Amino acid sequence: MPALTSTDVSRLTGGQLVGDGTVVIDRMGSLDRATPSTLSFLAQPRYLAQLATTAAGCVLVAPRHAEAASRLRSSVVCDDPYLAFARLTQWWAAQEVEPWRPGVHPTAVVDPAARIDSQAFVGPLAVVGAQAHVGAGAFIDSHCVLEPQARIGAGTRIAARVHVGRRCIVGDRCILHPGVVIGADGFGFAPDGGRWEKIAQLGAVRIGDDVEIGANTCIDRGALEDTVIGDGVKLDNLVQIGHNVQVGAHTAMAGCVGVAGSARIGAHCSIGGGAIVLGHLELADHVQISAATVVTRSILKPGLYSGVFPFDDNVQWEKNAATLRQLHRLRERLRALESRLT
Repeated sequence: MPALTSTDVSRLTGGQLVGDGTVVIDRMGSLDRATPSTLSFLAQPRYLAQLATTAAGCVLVAPRHAEAASRLRSSVVCDDPYLAFARLTQWWAAQEVEPWRPGVHPTAVVDPAARIDSQAFVGPLAVVGAQAHVGAGAFIDSHCVLEPQARIGAGTRIAARVHVGRRCIVGDRCILHPGVVIGADGFGFAPDGGRWEKIAQLGAVRIGDDVEIGANTCIDRGALEDTVIGDGVKLDNLVQIGHNVQVGAHTAMAGCVGVAGSARIGAHCSIGGGAIVLGHLELADHVQISAATVVTRSILKPGLYSGVFPFDDNVQWEKNAATLRQLHRLRERLRALESRLT
């Protein structure tokens, strides 16, 4: 990493420097593993004990922890240390990105009817279909496929082996990590005498601005209407979004979340890893779903919802599962006893 001083950290974050402004910082890390050249942060009071023993050369702290950090060689006091840390990681990452020049690599296959902005880049062995459009400053890495009429917004970065289906739209300043598939057919089949008849998926996918999509995540095209992902949505790796799903702005989903077809997820929601949202349900804005929860009904009020059956050793778990199967009968017996007593 390029080296900074603690004064540079203060300038980049807009925080107040306390202590020595000449401390050289060449890495970012946690409090408990820090070295004298490490920049770290304190966002949660439960880590105050680590602040007391850390070797970090500079720590980002909130005003309420400024006194506790005064023993350090340097600290930077800012309103939200975690947010400041996040923005510094972006700055540091930008210093390490290899510069690229606009243009189309000689091995890329670009249809004559495609439109590639003069300030965009299309990498080796990429394929760009007819009437596809790549916006200014967009970066299309190697082995990507943009099917006919796909649209990639300005400043969007698409990593290697991403596939964007026909007529699908990706907004401005998005990040698509390796292996993402946008616009695969939704899972739609009609029963026909013991076999399945495919329902052609005629919609597309529309992705807003500032969306980030993790590796190997799949977003299916709609059956008739489009699947829609709102502005600022963040999807982790291996997320599955079914056809005709709508996801509101600035919602985040952790790894391995599955959202079945035609579900409507509100804005500013968060869904923990491995959770499932069944089809045709609705989640209001500001709903939080705990990891591994299966959402089987619509949630119309903001709040935190959980539904994880506790794990146990297998023998005990089987006994509990057997008891659960008897709950309805036990309830009826209890009601009968209550009626006799009243």
